[in-house]
Amino acid sequence: QVQLVESGGGLVEAGGSQRLSCAASGNILSINTMRWYRQAPGKQRELVATITSDGSINYADSVKGRFTISRDNAKNMVYLQMNSLKPEDTAVYRCNADLSELGRRGTYRYWGQGTQVTVSA
Repeated sequence: QVQLVESGGGLVEAGGSQRLSCAASGNILSINTMRWYRQAPGKQRELVATITSDGSINYADSVKGRFTISRDNAKNMVYLQMNSLKPEDTAVYRCNADLSELGRRGTYRYWGQGTQVTVSA
């Protein structure tokens, strides 16, 4: 069974920084694209950042220049470094990954449970 678990959320003041981590574990053969999403109360889910297995990266316009996504393929982890945080960055942040599993055909998308990030004004 594959699991994605986020960590690193919490309360931070505006202008501050926070680093989120997402660890994938289980019978993983390989991980393709990894992503961070966020969802604030009453708002639609937003794709924040994407990183492919070969390192191609994309960001939402709202976080460009402030957030950095990275991954450690040896550890099956993806990170989101968030700088210059704003109150509007407050949301539940979730990672997902497209991966293949040992003994199972195909590629599947798994989600983490999410971690709350709250930015105070």
